[in-house]
This record gives sequence, structure tokens and C-alpha cells, in this order.
Amino acid sequence: MEAFDQVCALLPPHLRRSAETLPALITRRVEEVRLRCGRRAALTVKGDELPLPWPEPITRRDLELVVEIATQASAHAALERVRQGWFTVRGGHRIGLCGSVAAEDGRVKNLRCLSSLNIRVAHAVPGCGEEVVKALMQGGEFPSTLLLAPPGGGKTTLLRDMVRLLSAGYSARPLRVGLCDERGEVAALWEGEPQFDVGERTDMLEGCPKAQGLMILLRGMNPQVLSCDEITDAADCAALGQCAGCGVKLLATVHAKDVDDLGRKEVYRELLRRGIFEKAVILAPDHSFRVETLPC
Repeated sequence: MEAFDQVCALLPPHLRRSAETLPALITRRVEEVRLRCGRRAALTVKGDELPLPWPEPITRRDLELVVEIATQASAHAALERVRQGWFTVRGGHRIGLCGSVAAEDGRVKNLRCLSSLNIRVAHAVPGCGEEVVKALMQGGEFPSTLLLAPPGGGKTTLLRDMVRLLSAGYSARPLRVGLCDERGEVAALWEGEPQFDVGERTDMLEGCPKAQGLMILLRGMNPQVLSCDEITDAADCAALGQCAGCGVKLLATVHAKDVDDLGRKEVYRELLRRGIFEKAVILAPDHSFRVETLPC
């Protein structure tokens, strides 16, 4: 099933039928489906929002139906993830949620009275990492690498393909890769089987916080490369530093537009100071890239 078809299956029937009338030229390029209470449904294509053909405004019941369908009518089972404001569904698609927050002791207890949601369409682009991997290989060895781009810049898609290529031995010998897929978007495990091709020599740990998951993979699976998506806090950085000290190569993504932007963010300065990563790949909006040596 195509990625957009999987996302359409999450929509209420009237929105689903409307979305299914769109030409393939559009549906193959859809990045997000956005539903806002009181507004028309919209699709994000190349960063721009286009209205869905359905003319009526979205209701709160429409939003609730999406959550019911996505969680198989068991929102309680997904409550921990809903508390984070997002959860991942089969196929690796991520649903972001907004609404009224119920807090207790300074912690989000629940998200109720939904006001909007955003379904990010997961796309696999086999081969998109080939030129990047070739540019990074030094004498057949893969250097620890950070992938940099703003949100929506294609980091996860590139990471997924690079994991596949490293595992397959593209441009060098095959490597054992440990993938810490905290949000379930990279491999999209379903009943133990990845929905996306991440390579025959890749071991996946899904749903586990990165700081813990990286150490579990390091101690239990003897990887040659450890990979994770979206480094966000000091605990992630500390775990990556420990792994680097054990001789494992690293591959990770960060929200940053370039290396200067990375250095301005306090949480990442220690990574740069210690030289934990050797290379940075900076992704441009047109999907071109450049490789820089770290620290710069």
C-alpha cells in the first residue's frame, strides 16, 4: 500500500473519499495532512499548504475519529504517547496533536478537547543516501556522522536509507547497525517486522528513550554502527559519548540548519568539544548536500 493510501485510511470516511480523488501526481508529493477545527483540511506539498477538495470545515468529532481509527478505538493504549502530543502509527506515520492540556504536578496528564492534528506522511526513498555514503567513506571506513537540517528537511528519510546502505555494504564492507528508533518512524516495526527496508544486518529497538536504547543496543547486539533520529537533550548526548568511547561509529540527526547553528545550541556544544562526531552532512531544501569536517 502506498504511504498516502495508509494515511487516507486514518481519515473519517468523508475526508477519505475526498482525498482519494486527488491525482497521483499530488498524492506522491504530500508531506502532511493537516486538520484544524473550524478550518478546511489541508495538505502540505513542498512546504506549502493546499486545501483538500472537501469544502466543509473540520469538526472536533473529525479529529476524535482520526485518533479512534489510529489507535483502533483504544486511545487509552496510546495515552503515554498522546501525552507527548504525538504518536506513531503503522507505516511510520506520525500524528501530532494540539488541544487543551490537563496538567498535574507540572506534568501533562492528558490532552483533551482536540483543536488540530497533523499527520506526517512517512516516505521511503531508496537510493537517496548513495551519494552521501560515497562522500563519507574514507578508505572504506564510515566516520561518525551527524545529519543536519531544519524540521521537515528530509533527515529521517536520509537516515533510513543510509542505515540500509551501511547494513548492505554499499561502497564498503557490510556493517552491523543498531537502530534506536524511539518514535517508530525509521523502521516502523509492525509485529516485529520493519515496514521499511533498513537492511539485513540491522537490529532495531523501538519505543525506547534514546539514552537507554543506545546502551541496550551497545551491550546486547555488538553493533559496529549505532544510529538514532533527532538528538534532543543532554541525556542523548551523554549516551552517544559513552558509545563513541567504546569504539562504535555513530549516525544521528539533529535539528539545525548548519554547523554554526549547531554550535549555538548549548546541548550540542559538548558533542563538538569532545569531537564525538567526525563529519556533518548539511541538507539543503533542494535535497542537495554538503559534507563538513567536525569540529569546524
